[in-house]
Amino acid sequence: MSQEHFMNDLSIIKKQMKQRQRTLFRKKFFSNKLALTGTIIMSVIMMFAILTPFIVSTSPYTLDTANRLLPPSAEHFFGTDNYGRDLFSRVMYGARVSLVIGFSVALLTSIFGTIIGLYAAYFKKLDSLLMRTSDGLMAFPAILLAIAIMASLGANLINVIIALTIVFTPLVARTIRSSALIVKEQTYVEALRAQGANSTRIIWSNIFPNVISPLIVQATFIFADAIIVEAALSFLGAGIPAPEPSWGNLLYDGKTVIFNAWWMTIFPGIAIMLTVLGLNLFGDGLRDLLDPHNKSKK
Repeated sequence: MSQEHFMNDLSIIKKQMKQRQRTLFRKKFFSNKLALTGTIIMSVIMMFAILTPFIVSTSPYTLDTANRLLPPSAEHFFGTDNYGRDLFSRVMYGARVSLVIGFSVALLTSIFGTIIGLYAAYFKKLDSLLMRTSDGLMAFPAILLAIAIMASLGANLINVIIALTIVFTPLVARTIRSSALIVKEQTYVEALRAQGANSTRIIWSNIFPNVISPLIVQATFIFADAIIVEAALSFLGAGIPAPEPSWGNLLYDGKTVIFNAWWMTIFPGIAIMLTVLGLNLFGDGLRDLLDPHNKSKK
């Protein structure tokens, strides 16, 4: 057999193996109830958030004080708030704000946390400095640290994303570092170092691909945590400023009339609960699929 034929056969075998792996992953995914349920919940929520301008005809900013605090009806599905604004419209547009913040924070923390974690694990001199800084940030409760950062930056959407990125990046960094330390001690990494391979190549070509699975799982949980903390910040008046619709803002508006207008707190609360539930189910399912060692015992 010629070398050309051998290489062709090897290429075919690799393609077949990749196809089988994809097929096996799909089967495992659809048989995993947690991941499937979380995916369905999040798909529905994201679909509604994306299609909000086409579904909702009423502006979330339109005031109508003559119709304030109306209960749910055919005209106002979720009722109206204390300024007469359509609550259904505000909840739907609030979903867009929360999802943008959650996704942005998950993405940015994944990027910065991965860089910090990989370099801390590979370079011992950086490890102490980076991890002690991370420990210092993690010593503060997430909500208190976020409030302190927001107090210095000012209340708007971009600053909320910056504050939450600072809060959650140390958590991702520690997760990546712990996984990278295990990979770093593998024989093939030692062999690459012995052959004089560049540190950057080893970190990003050989260590990074092996920490992607825990990174993805951690990112889903950060997504959920960011939505909760953002809602708490807005509820406390340190997050998204009024009149911008935010689930936290809606809860804040509803707390003074909770006994007279229950719908102002119930519907935003349900929206937060379903979104966080969907993300946590999806994250737990992914952890079972991508990391069999941590698979939940039935």
